[in-house]
Amino acid sequence: MKKELQGPKVENVFIAVVQELGEDNVNVYDVYLLNESEDILEQILITSKGYTTSKDTGEKIETTTLRRKMSGLIPYSALKVEPIMEDVMALTNEYWVCFWIGNKMYDKKFIVKSDLLKEENFKFIPTLNSKAVLVD
Repeated sequence: MKKELQGPKVENVFIAVVQELGEDNVNVYDVYLLNESEDILEQILITSKGYTTSKDTGEKIETTTLRRKMSGLIPYSALKVEPIMEDVMALTNEYWVCFWIGNKMYDKKFIVKSDLLKEENFKFIPTLNSKAVLVD
């Protein structure tokens, strides 16, 4: 892509996946958008989808693309994007986040691969007051 067409680089904004124990002792995953910058993120748009290729048949498997609009996110805070069932975490999950800071639009694609969600990858995130996997 030509340099003049590329938008500004997204920094200090992350997707985080938190694992919690839900009803019936089943693992529940929640996805959050984290703003670890000093800027207010405005007019946030997020699309999410999951996909994989079957190892047995080679068939492509894809979830529906979900779209959501969120008003804003203050500095050093988090916003819950969606809960994800454990079976969907077996897919590669993609989050495309678009937002404004002042008069500039930023966007970034975050990829959450299924093998990323291992115990050793979960770290304490003060903004969430919980352990999570950060995706940047």
